Amino acid sequence: MRSRELESLARRHGIIPTRPSPDNREVAISGRTKRKLLSALKVDLSAAVDRETAGTRQEPKQTLKEIPRSYLPEFLSGTRIWGISLQLYELRSARNWGIGDFEDLVVMTDLAGSLGADFIGLNPLHAPFLADPDRCSPYEPSNRQHLNPLYIAVDCVPGFVLSRALDRKLERLRRTDLVDYAEVAAVKLQALRDLWPGWRRSPVDKAYAPADFDLFVAQGGDELRRHALFECLSLSMAGRGAGAGWQTWPADFQRADSAAVAEFERDHQDDVRFHMWLQWLAHRQMMQAAERALKAGMRIGLYLDLAVGEAVDGSATWSQPEVYISEATIGSPPDPFAVDGQDWHLAGYLPSRIASGKTSPFRRMVTAAMRYAGAIRIDHAPALRRLFLVPLGSSPEGGGYVRYPQERLLQILAETSAEHRCLVIGEALGMIPEDLPDDLASARILSYRILSYEQDEDGFKSPDTYPVLALACISTHDHQTLAGWWRGADIQDRREHGIVPPDLTEKHLEHRKRERKSLKAALGAAGLGLPQRLDPTASRKALRELTVSAYRYIARTPSLLVAVRLADLTDEKNPTNIPGTSDSYPNWKPKLSVLLEDMMSSPLVKRVTEAMREERPQNRRARERMGSRRILNR
Repeated sequence: MRSRELESLARRHGIIPTRPSPDNREVAISGRTKRKLLSALKVDLSAAVDRETAGTRQEPKQTLKEIPRSYLPEFLSGTRIWGISLQLYELRSARNWGIGDFEDLVVMTDLAGSLGADFIGLNPLHAPFLADPDRCSPYEPSNRQHLNPLYIAVDCVPGFVLSRALDRKLERLRRTDLVDYAEVAAVKLQALRDLWPGWRRSPVDKAYAPADFDLFVAQGGDELRRHALFECLSLSMAGRGAGAGWQTWPADFQRADSAAVAEFERDHQDDVRFHMWLQWLAHRQMMQAAERALKAGMRIGLYLDLAVGEAVDGSATWSQPEVYISEATIGSPPDPFAVDGQDWHLAGYLPSRIASGKTSPFRRMVTAAMRYAGAIRIDHAPALRRLFLVPLGSSPEGGGYVRYPQERLLQILAETSAEHRCLVIGEALGMIPEDLPDDLASARILSYRILSYEQDEDGFKSPDTYPVLALACISTHDHQTLAGWWRGADIQDRREHGIVPPDLTEKHLEHRKRERKSLKAALGAAGLGLPQRLDPTASRKALRELTVSAYRYIARTPSLLVAVRLADLTDEKNPTNIPGTSDSYPNWKPKLSVLLEDMMSSPLVKRVTEAMREERPQNRRARERMGSRRILNR
């Protein structure tokens, strides 16, 4: 294929000819990269050349249309609200099984509602690999259209009886500082297995009626059946040493429609039904938590996070291989904080299939979250326009951007958000197209504003410069708490884990000195009090004062939403996740240091939530009326 033909073909299939470099230059991608990306997009190069030569392919016409607008609650036109963000698994309680669960979420919604919060922000709750529980990143799920059964509160399932032996195991699991996913999964799955036969024969609670389960299975259709079948196969294969992910299975089991898989399903019908039951239990408890949040007076309720992709060897890609890119994975180009770029090893939808059909993959994915939520956050919202794809066997330097049907995806978001009365937040940080924020704002998708990112050449931006259509926060799961950021713990982490070289670490430390000075100046200019001694070795008390002032700072922004991170309020020392690490740090495992039952004894919980109520006062009656209407409309 001649260079000109390759360039034309790449352009026609949405491949962008350049990528950025760490020094902000545009670098042309190679012809080899274009060929690999075209192959990943399932373009037959020889056939494509024939069509090009015959002149049968036409350049798509560009049409200018009004950008579709997503749902925005009417009450937000006259008020600004706040909520609490957390990782569900990190919750400690005196009753859970070593991992936060849906019953802990119910308790948390009651607590947050009583404090005046209007939403609870959660990590992705997508289905993981039950056969390999230590693959615990919520951002690398097995399937985004189903829930994580490890969050089921087993003690709330009708018929459960606690034995002494199990109680001793649970006490041990509760005491650990890290979630022991393997043991939690073993204990929960065994307890649920024990409950399954008896529940089907003689249900003891109308709220968990078999007729409702049968309806859930019927509505779930082949997608639910195949996910449950995958879980059975995955557990069976892992038990035989073949691994939990389908790419290491025997060839005749790597396709969901093979004769070997059909035979396995016939022999394991009860097991498949059991895994559908787990999804139903998770669904029921999740729905109960969503309804409880609204009854607690929250006007948004639950706010759910959506991962940008799925595991390459999980349930989703096994169940529906025809809609996924199979020869490239999602990542990001080289940048100053990851000079070699990143390969997230996630499977993405094919651009040609993501929005196709009445029940497109994208519509099904967002609907799966919106049915529980008053808000969703799209992780890496630039994926609405483009994704950086790394061909298999290549480094990120050998990757490139591919365009996605932004207009159609925004239309789907507008339609589904209106149907479910669910607002949309788009996380768009790092290297993004310059005009993308304007498009998202026009679509009424709230931007995601992190305090440490809101800086310019003059320092930290003043509160009044924040946009209205935004969620403002101090930090996220990928960052240290504010106290950790102040101490430079995030920079030290990147150095210790070899993510950035020593010379760059020194530059980052010098830059952090300037940032600390700038933040002090910004807080002072806003009239917010600060301790006299506030240096990198400041006392715990001084850092608490800083945290309260910083939250008051973002509460004064015009941004419609502010998220208060629970890890800030419990003064956590260990980060949730250190991006760029895998085995060297226990990502997604650290628990909070404070029990849920003792949360109100934390000084920062009281002080920060009081500051939120003062800075963002609310009409209680209006909250109650809005909550009642949302419950009736579910």
